[in-house]
Amino acid sequence: MNNPEHAPPNPAGITTPVPPREAATPLRLGGRQRRERLEGIAMLIMLVGLLMIFQPLAKALYTYSFLVILAGTIMFIVVSHLPDH
Repeated sequence: MNNPEHAPPNPAGITTPVPPREAATPLRLGGRQRRERLEGIAMLIMLVGLLMIFQPLAKALYTYSFLVILAGTIMFIVVSHLPDH
């Protein structure tokens, strides 16, 4: 009676097969999982930009830090508007 390959019988007693669910892989994530992962990457980019601003060693890192923060912010805004499905 508890066969995972079949749905429960309908009133007529006929069972219909249920297609197996596809496993989520890194390249084939659902909408919400993909969005959460990309939001995390965007926040990491912003954090790297902040570290670049506050480091005292290299002027080149300081010079490009604002652009890195801006890129992370724009990425976060765009990704947060992706649909969940």
